[in-house]
Amino acid sequence: MTDLHDTLLTFDTHIDIPWPDMNDAWSSDNPRKVDVRKCHQGKLRSVCLAAYIPQGPRDEAGHEEAWERVQAMLKVINSLGGEQDGLAARVCRTAQDVRSAFKNNALAIVPAIENGHALGGVPARIGQLARDYGVRYMTLTHNGHNVLADAAIPLKSLNDVTALHGGLSEIGRETIREMNRHGVLVDVSHTAKSTMMQASELSTTPVFASHSCVRSLCDHPRNLDDEQLDRLKETDGLIQITAMGSFLRKGGAGTVEDLARHVAYVAERIGVRHVGVSSDFDGGGGIPGWEDATETRNVTRALEAAGFGPDDLSAIWGGNMLRLMEKAEQASISA
Repeated sequence: MTDLHDTLLTFDTHIDIPWPDMNDAWSSDNPRKVDVRKCHQGKLRSVCLAAYIPQGPRDEAGHEEAWERVQAMLKVINSLGGEQDGLAARVCRTAQDVRSAFKNNALAIVPAIENGHALGGVPARIGQLARDYGVRYMTLTHNGHNVLADAAIPLKSLNDVTALHGGLSEIGRETIREMNRHGVLVDVSHTAKSTMMQASELSTTPVFASHSCVRSLCDHPRNLDDEQLDRLKETDGLIQITAMGSFLRKGGAGTVEDLARHVAYVAERIGVRHVGVSSDFDGGGGIPGWEDATETRNVTRALEAAGFGPDDLSAIWGGNMLRLMEKAEQASISA
């Protein structure tokens, strides 16, 4: 009898790549939580690999450093496709590319950016990154405010005040317009609530949170509250519940069952259409039951135990994210 998990297009929407790169994404012996072999073993079929840019100084030197780093990281992500030892991986630029990779039993790799600081304060650069490297989403901030927007967690090391812009800056607004124009989804994970609410009003395609959890279940500044969840429903957006223990349960003891509990909360409040899952592997993520990509099957089992059937699981695991990618693609064509 076929295991339901083996039939699903499982899509983890936020995974960091280790940096500096060690050229070990295809290795059978490495410390990564996600590599090509682990994904095939755990039947994790598609991944968004993020070029993570730490928030540095909001000055010319800080911006130049971020711009150089993001290009270097995206070059690595784009080099990961290929075939070895009967395994395959494909770098994908569209939702249809992801579906085609799945059909051909190849791991789908979708490039993304974590932190709009990567643009170095130049909104038009998102178009270059979309064209040259196939970037499909970008988080507006990481921890610490940048020139685009306010973050959920200010950084004392950067002398951040509670709010720098009151949400989006004018550069941030122009960046969202450029993202919409080039089919790049607006990721509101890490942003302040003010930023998230304003972005959801401005963006012509739905915004999403690639790796966040529910604030009503765990009061952490990185999580979305009920008003934010309701806004996602109103705008057809999406939250991807993530495997970060401190976001799932107070004290950081979250498990795969807690992840399923957060998914169920969102599904009950705003609908299955608006929720998915992500790991934040190699960026701090990993919980009992889902410690690395080989254990992905346990997430499906936990969701089944929480009462989700095959159609719901198909939506949660990948269908919802692919729908948003398609909306962004269609908007960019008509722009």
